[in-house]
Amino acid sequence: MSVHPSSSVQQARERLAARLRDIRLDGGLTKRELAVRCGWHESKSGRIENAKTPPSDADIRAWCTACSADGQAADLIAANRRTEAMYVEWRRLQRTGLRRLQESGASLYQRTRQFRVYCSDVVPGFLQTPGYATALLTSIATFRGTPDDVTEAMEARMRRNSVIREGDHRFALVLEESVLRYRIGDADTMAAQLGHLLSAMALPSVSLGVIPFAVERTIWPMATFTVFDDERVHADSLDAAATLTEPGQVGLYVRAFQGLSQSAVFGAAARGLVTQALAALDG
Repeated sequence: MSVHPSSSVQQARERLAARLRDIRLDGGLTKRELAVRCGWHESKSGRIENAKTPPSDADIRAWCTACSADGQAADLIAANRRTEAMYVEWRRLQRTGLRRLQESGASLYQRTRQFRVYCSDVVPGFLQTPGYATALLTSIATFRGTPDDVTEAMEARMRRNSVIREGDHRFALVLEESVLRYRIGDADTMAAQLGHLLSAMALPSVSLGVIPFAVERTIWPMATFTVFDDERVHADSLDAAATLTEPGQVGLYVRAFQGLSQSAVFGAAARGLVTQALAALDG
């Protein structure tokens, strides 16, 4: 199964909270005794243990000192910082415009050898045409009220996407059939985009599958995600972009991708679905 970015963060916070609770219990302290030693209200101890309030670095140090567990503070602080880094508000990412966001991922794309991409909403950025990317980025900029640098962002995306034709990279992509049918831009834009998908399917570096509407599924449709070299996952939602690096989390997404791939069709069958979507534009 896939984990929504905000759920992943909450689970990480709950794991940290459980570790802090165990440290308190191992130290033989009640929440009130811990609060007295740390110099805060008892309710704060409860909020931290219930993962309601994320602790600061200083809170963790004080907690460990109060429980005579100073040696555990560094690991707990590192885990806490990783958790906070997982969840980055889109507005923070996009406050300087969409071009910077596109450029920020270029080095990651260059060093990644194996990409696994699942899309349930739009054509993957790797395979977008300039027209499709412009229509999509325009809608994003308008919705979020970010600086209007759509043309520059589209050009940055096209430069970043050169990895699909250059270097030693492999792309395994799985799309829901709905991606082929959603209208991003006008009919001409969609026709060009679907034609580009057909061309991309012939590239030796690309394996592209489509999950048909009518297939009996073993894994349900989920939010779009990308796995980079089995080491990192980017999972996006409306309000956030999560970067997941813990092996268990990455493994979960790899397993989800494998299950989704089993529901997809490839080769001639996949091309047939793209061709059908292309023909439907004239309907």
